[in-house]
Amino acid sequence: MKFTLDARSGVNLIRAYSASELRIGERILLRSCIVTADTLITDWPAAAPAQLTAALLEPLFALEPQIVLAGALGANAQAPPAVRAIFAARGVALETMDLGAACRTFNILVQEERRVAAALFII
Repeated sequence: MKFTLDARSGVNLIRAYSASELRIGERILLRSCIVTADTLITDWPAAAPAQLTAALLEPLFALEPQIVLAGALGANAQAPPAVRAIFAARGVALETMDLGAACRTFNILVQEERRVAAALFII
């Protein structure tokens, strides 16, 4: 039996990723970004989860996600306790993971119509 996921039309889906670029829909991005089902922030200056500050997180929290997936390559994927505390204080779940896992998980949660945002970090 063949299972296929019917893509919701008009939502941002991550089509490809590498250490140096992301393809979201038909757009190719060469820097870190924030993506939700209907929003794409491409001018986000964050470089890695460990470097996040409350000010850098404001555009993300303004989107009112229930869960945030932070995806980066290798050891860069971990967020320090201070960053996790910012999320906990806002009542927003934070999951840090490898970039590929974050991209795949984001696509699944978007298709389930969850209020998810992905903070994707590329070099």
